[in-house]
Amino acid sequence: MQVVLKDDVENLGKSGELVRVRPGYARNYLLPRGLAALATRGNIAQIEHEKAVATARAAKLRGDAEAVSKTLSGIKVEIAVQAGEGDKLFGSVGTKDIAEALEKKGQKVDRKKIVLADNIKTIGDHDVAIKLGYDVTATIKVSVVKA
Repeated sequence: MQVVLKDDVENLGKSGELVRVRPGYARNYLLPRGLAALATRGNIAQIEHEKAVATARAAKLRGDAEAVSKTLSGIKVEIAVQAGEGDKLFGSVGTKDIAEALEKKGQKVDRKKIVLADNIKTIGDHDVAIKLGYDVTATIKVSVVKA
């Protein structure tokens, strides 16, 4: 029996592929869970259309992410914090602080997209990555200064 996969199925195939399976496997597992559809001309055409729409949507969103990346890459953010001897901060600068500083500059960025290996705990300039999705990453400069 031939079916068109709607989702990726481990050890069987990727979404949109036409595969041959045993009738019992299709009838009892794939079809009831919505993982596949019978391989009719209409179903094959519908799956191909959905793939084309998803690809176009992903390309548009990637283009938007790249445009945001270009605007963010030129931004330098300055954050004033209290520091003690040896330029050690009393606290630390985290993603929330960076997101608030970016918002003051007119760029709204979700703090979950800001990538910090560890909070910033020293005075100076730091490069911070922002993952915008679709394999697009922007890097901004964060300058931590004494208040």
